[in-house]
Amino acid sequence: MKTLVIVPTYNEKDNVRPLVNEIQSHTKGSDVSILIVDSHSPDGTGEIVNQLARERAGIHALHQPGKLGLGKAYLDGFQWAFQMDFDYIVTMDADFSHPPSTIPEMIRKMKDYDLVIGSRYAPGGQLVNWPWTRKLISGFGNWYARTIIGLDLHDLTNGFHCFRRALLEGILIPLPKSEGYVFLIELKFRSLMQNARVLEIPIVFANRTQGKSKISRRVILEAAVRVWQLAAEKNEAKKPGVLK
Repeated sequence: MKTLVIVPTYNEKDNVRPLVNEIQSHTKGSDVSILIVDSHSPDGTGEIVNQLARERAGIHALHQPGKLGLGKAYLDGFQWAFQMDFDYIVTMDADFSHPPSTIPEMIRKMKDYDLVIGSRYAPGGQLVNWPWTRKLISGFGNWYARTIIGLDLHDLTNGFHCFRRALLEGILIPLPKSEGYVFLIELKFRSLMQNARVLEIPIVFANRTQGKSKISRRVILEAAVRVWQLAAEKNEAKKPGVLK
């Protein structure tokens, strides 16, 4: 099955080449391609990606005109994947917090599932080299989203997924309203509302060593509000004649 790994980037010049090397080392011999979606990084990430695409087969670059948000980066990547007829679509961060070594396992599990999630909080998952403040914020944010929406997943806020194409095509109609990291929550929400077969597998989630986090107060505020809207959508769908 053809698999595409989508990696959004913004100012990741120190990470993008090593990450591509790591992904390719773990997927060698498999039908796996990589699409880097760069949001017009001022640090030269886009130029490095273009060079990688020229040097190697299976590496592709998609350039956005500006920093349009994580959700838009993934939506542009998904549309590219549909046009190129990929079967499975992996999403992951560019900062090495998501272990590329897990990608082959995720792909193997897709035989029986529509969505496989790399989970920090599933039994066996770990957070490595995180300050206690970030652990507190992450843990609270995940608990908050899970509790408000009422979804039975250990890790709603992580962005390491492997989707079956048919599922993604279904959950993107209509297009999600979220822009920042809550987009990742909305993808899982919509998948579960479609009765998708979902599996969480534990991962070791490491703190980034290069570059800076892209989470801002605006992104956090959007997430705090959007989860209530998703909860309302879920309650509306429970009404007779609405949810099949």
